[in-house]
Amino acid sequence: MQVHRLVFSPFEVNTYIVTDKSRECLIIDPACNNKQEQDYLIKFLKEHDLKPVKLLQTHCHLDHVFGNKFVSDTFKLKAEAHKGEDYNIKNSLNAASIYGLDMDEPYPISKYLNEGNIIKFGFSEIKILHVPGHSAGSLVFYNEEDKFAIVGDVLFNNSIGRTDLPGGDYDTLITQIKTKLFKLSDETTAYPGHGIATTIGKEKKSNPFLR
Repeated sequence: MQVHRLVFSPFEVNTYIVTDKSRECLIIDPACNNKQEQDYLIKFLKEHDLKPVKLLQTHCHLDHVFGNKFVSDTFKLKAEAHKGEDYNIKNSLNAASIYGLDMDEPYPISKYLNEGNIIKFGFSEIKILHVPGHSAGSLVFYNEEDKFAIVGDVLFNNSIGRTDLPGGDYDTLITQIKTKLFKLSDETTAYPGHGIATTIGKEKKSNPFLR
C-alpha cells in the first residue's frame, strides 16, 4: 500500500489517501475547507488515477471533518467512524463558529467502526484500533504487513494529542497509547493528524510524555 499526505485548512490537518495496486483508495480525515483545496484533492486523485471507495474518520473534531460533506457528495461515500464521535460531528458547526470559520455542515456518521473491525478495499485490509483519550471515539487505522498506522491526533512526533476537549482524558490517552500503540512493532510508521510522521520505536524512546 501507499500512504499519501495532503495538508489542508488553517489547522494544517493531514488528510491521508491510502491506496494499493487496484487504484481503489481510502480518504481519511478530509479537511479541505475551501474550493482551492477541494480542487486540489480532485486533481490529486485524477493525476494518480485513484477511485475513492471509503470515507473514514480517525475522529470528528471540526478540523478533521471540514471536507466531509464535499467528499461525501462528490464520491457518493458515507462517513465511517466510532460511535463515540457522534457528539463531535454534531457540534462541529458550533465549534467552527467559535474560531470564526465557515464550513459545510458534515453529514452524520453512517457506519460505526469498532475495535477489531477490518476495512477491506482493493487487495488490502486495514485493522481498526480504538484508542480513546484525545476524544472518546479516536480510531487508529493499522496495517501490520506494511507496518503503518494512521493515528489521527492520538500520537505525534515527540508529543501526544490534547485532552482538554469534550471526551478527552489524559490518563486514558497515556494508558491507551502504551497498551495498544506501543504493542505494535518499533518499525511501524505512525502517520499523525498534524505534522510529520514518526515511528513507534522512536516514540517509545524519546517521547517526553510516554517515558
